[in-house]
Amino acid sequence: MMDQQASATNVVSLRQGFLPRHREYLMRWLQAGACMGLCDADITNRDENDEVDMDHVLVWVRENANPAYMVRPEGMGWVLIDQIRERPLATYRSFEAALHAIRPVLSCGATVAA
Repeated sequence: MMDQQASATNVVSLRQGFLPRHREYLMRWLQAGACMGLCDADITNRDENDEVDMDHVLVWVRENANPAYMVRPEGMGWVLIDQIRERPLATYRSFEAALHAIRPVLSCGATVAA
């Protein structure tokens, strides 16, 4: 019989993270969406000193001075959050689909797997 304490250390967290292909897609999406009101985006990496305990993307749109959306990995999906109203909007299977929900400026399958 295995020691329960030893088995607890073998748990692998299934949480997505930002890959170089996500960064590249975000930049292409942002550039393509400039004519549709996308202003800026920022990827924030987890830091021990941050209040937010996970990587996330903040997206600014022309209509607001504050970030309008947050996209963050959760489990094996990507959660889109309305930052202004501070409420989740939906969970998507891919990072690209979450951005597509904000502004459909690129084809949802416009990236290759890393």
